Amino acid sequence: MKWKNWFFQREGSYTEELRLDRSELIGGHVPRRLLPDQIVDSVCGYCSTGCSLRVHLREDEAVTVTGTPTYPVNRGMACPKGWEAVRVLQASDRATAPLLRIGRRDWKRLSWNDAINLFVQRMKAIQQQYGRDAVAFLGTGQLTTEELAFLGSLAKFGMGILDGDGNTRQCMASAVVAYQQAFGFDAPPYTYADLEQSDVLLFIGANPCIAHPILWQRVAQRRDNPTVIVIDPRTTETASQATLHVRVRPKTDLLLLYGIAKLLIENGWTNPEFIRNHTTGYQEFASFVQQFDIQRVVNETGVPGHIIKELAKAIGCGRRVSFWWTMGVNQSHQGVRTAQAIINLALLTGNIGRPGTGANSITGQCNAMGSRLFANTTNLLGGHDFTNPQHRNKVARILQIDETMIPHRKSLDYHHILEEVIRGRIRALWIVCTNPAHSWINQQLCHEVLERLDFLVVQDMYYSTETTRVAHLVLPAAGWGEKEGTFINSERRIGRVRKVAEPPGEALPDFVIFQRIARAWGCGRWIERWSDPESVFRILQELTAGQPCDFTGIDGYAHLEREGGIQWPYPRNAPDRRPERRLFEDGRFFHPDGRARFCFEEPRPPFEQPDASYPLLLNTGRGTAVQWHTQTRTSKSPLLRNLYPRQLTIEIHPNDARRLGIRPYDRVEVTSRRGRLVAAAFVTPTVPEGQVFLPMHYPEVNRLTPSVFDPYSFQPAYKHCAVRVTKLGSSLASGQ
Repeated sequence: MKWKNWFFQREGSYTEELRLDRSELIGGHVPRRLLPDQIVDSVCGYCSTGCSLRVHLREDEAVTVTGTPTYPVNRGMACPKGWEAVRVLQASDRATAPLLRIGRRDWKRLSWNDAINLFVQRMKAIQQQYGRDAVAFLGTGQLTTEELAFLGSLAKFGMGILDGDGNTRQCMASAVVAYQQAFGFDAPPYTYADLEQSDVLLFIGANPCIAHPILWQRVAQRRDNPTVIVIDPRTTETASQATLHVRVRPKTDLLLLYGIAKLLIENGWTNPEFIRNHTTGYQEFASFVQQFDIQRVVNETGVPGHIIKELAKAIGCGRRVSFWWTMGVNQSHQGVRTAQAIINLALLTGNIGRPGTGANSITGQCNAMGSRLFANTTNLLGGHDFTNPQHRNKVARILQIDETMIPHRKSLDYHHILEEVIRGRIRALWIVCTNPAHSWINQQLCHEVLERLDFLVVQDMYYSTETTRVAHLVLPAAGWGEKEGTFINSERRIGRVRKVAEPPGEALPDFVIFQRIARAWGCGRWIERWSDPESVFRILQELTAGQPCDFTGIDGYAHLEREGGIQWPYPRNAPDRRPERRLFEDGRFFHPDGRARFCFEEPRPPFEQPDASYPLLLNTGRGTAVQWHTQTRTSKSPLLRNLYPRQLTIEIHPNDARRLGIRPYDRVEVTSRRGRLVAAAFVTPTVPEGQVFLPMHYPEVNRLTPSVFDPYSFQPAYKHCAVRVTKLGSSLASGQ
């Protein structure tokens, strides 16, 4: 693969892209020639671990990618997706020019000027006819932090769009709300060093061996044999290596956690001093959990009583206990309360703010944390509140805009935006760097929603995604490795994203696309300050001043590169220069009284249960370590494609397979109340009897999932629905 052999200095600006020929300027930075065997480090654009990848360039070619040896996150390691990160940029289906759909199947190539003018004319016409709230946007945790802030600010302050959300709604919203309610701010408290300092690690609905392999490697390399406990319905790759696997019935984990809390209190395995000095609501919580006696927990969760007691004792008697969760908790009809039940266990035992402790949500996408703080959707920039007059005044002053430009309410969340399309209030949608026609729940309904739109604009690096194929206008965007900026990883580390290649054809960085739209829209002089990513980064720093996420002490991009990323908070007046830091070491939380809250609620049953017509429970999740989300990137790598099944497979227990007459690799039909699909049967005892499992990476999987959401976070409940499985006949001998 050929890569442009440039090293970028921060001279010039993205503004100059409009004046200089691309051969003279790449992505807004005036280049100089690289020396042979140049090395460029950049934070990876896949998961939230935030590894740094070292791109090795020889003359004009990217020779290989390795892990950056000195980076504190991955210490020279990389997963297979990272190894192939550069290869997917040269795929044949890259979007290389703006495209306008003509009729149902044909496409017309446009110039950028024509595409931007069409975008502006159509969006303004829809707003004039139906009102400014007739246009909405959907973003992503795959954009850089600077691009996220630019998109949200352009949409809300420039275009007058009230509603926008990000696809982090699908993975992290429940954790966000849980932290906000319990701690007073969306604040994952941990550092990755806690994985190596805990004597008890509890993973709940998490499979880091597959989903976050570099983090799991940090656990696996330990020589002191910590106690590793996994709560999960399946015997996942992580569960198979655990000291104790607690196989719980799907979506009964909230009740199990309340039962554990009751045992901790009864046995005196709590930290009364921490509870008294640093929390509120303990007495009410202690009274509430009395109803969750061990027999009730056994009956409803399916976990044997002696396992429940062993689990409680491990937590109660551990010196340093850390609690880790991901999508198995968040993607639930009661994800917020389940996450808070985990937080409650940490508060009960004082396992927070010390090395090797914490109630720790592992994020999904590479920049989900950046999206949570700076997407300008349900939160105002920098974790501020749209409904707070002081916050609106602060943001307006820093951005040098009229305060009346800032909406007085937060955005509608993702699924309410789609509902407003059905109702006819929202008529146009701008989708940036995400693929809801594949990833959104109840896919058939999602497709119907997208087809109702008067105008659908999709901004993406590939023209072949399920969402791009139904767009009216496609704007070709640069991908990872083709632009500059920052990502914020799960442990709050702000890391540098470096540009080492030129986007193909006429594709542009999202940042530049936003600039061009802003100018064509007539957004005014305030946008002139948003001249390049580092200028925006410094604006974002100002916005964080005085916030829990304050990072005003960072001295620009060079400082981030020199330090190997920096965790927030890092305030100007009192920067904490330790390389890895956790929150709440002083026992003070972000509520006005400085205390954490015990949050709890009676568990609710799932939306649907198995019955005679649909006798099996479906769970979905990550399939392999070499697949990523909707596979728009990983499917472009021949190496990665050879490491996972070529067709969709469904995991089914041997007893269920025997009862249904299904043999390994038989073709089967899987049906829910919403749709059907065909898959190859993978017969395995790792999935419990009465349950089946499908990997989320295939487009047909979300034909089955229901439109069910957590009532507080509005995150979709991908993990639980009733299905039936029927043998179709012919067998696929290899399953590949």
